[in-house]
Amino acid sequence: MKKYSEILCRCPLFEGVNGDDVTAMLGCLRARVEHFDKKYTVFAEGSPAKYVGIVLSGSVQTVRNDFYGNRSIIANAGPSEMFGEDFACAEMSSLPISIIANEPSEVMLIDCSHILHTCSNACDFHCRMIFNLMKDLARKTVAFHERIEITSKRTTREKLMTYLMGQAKLAGSDSFEIPFDRQELADFLEVDRSGLSAEIGKLRDEGVLESNRKHFRLL
Repeated sequence: MKKYSEILCRCPLFEGVNGDDVTAMLGCLRARVEHFDKKYTVFAEGSPAKYVGIVLSGSVQTVRNDFYGNRSIIANAGPSEMFGEDFACAEMSSLPISIIANEPSEVMLIDCSHILHTCSNACDFHCRMIFNLMKDLARKTVAFHERIEITSKRTTREKLMTYLMGQAKLAGSDSFEIPFDRQELADFLEVDRSGLSAEIGKLRDEGVLESNRKHFRLL
């Protein structure tokens, strides 16, 4: 577990905790590491909502499928980021979403009950972790509202430009990369892929943006 201490120190759950203490915590938390191939299901819809996941390498996507099989990408998590904590903290009986490995990935899994409930050793880091967990949930709530702002736009162009302007602001530059390919971006924006590609082409022709795969530049 020690080899993961550097990346875990960047995880919101362990914010403010030094590397040696993080390593000591993992045994108390009964954390385990699992490896997943690309497109492998980490958590399946309907499975127990009890684990907090931390991406150690690679990336995972939170995906929702409707009754007709239409896919929406709810969120993307890369190294040091958490997933599944919102459903685990809510103590839902089962997950309403699936978590899919977007590429070969290493993931640390922690039973949420080991975070929320003080262990028999009365470790002094529990209060800090609970505080960090609540702060992360608050950040995820803000991000969720930002996504609603994007997907509530009426047209594909409005959704796309709202998303890209948000990404430019996060990058602090008019030139940036997004974490999605075209199909994934369509699933995130909840639009048709062919319509999205056509709209990107129109915006390029109009001199509004430049794009090459995942790289965009707003003009």
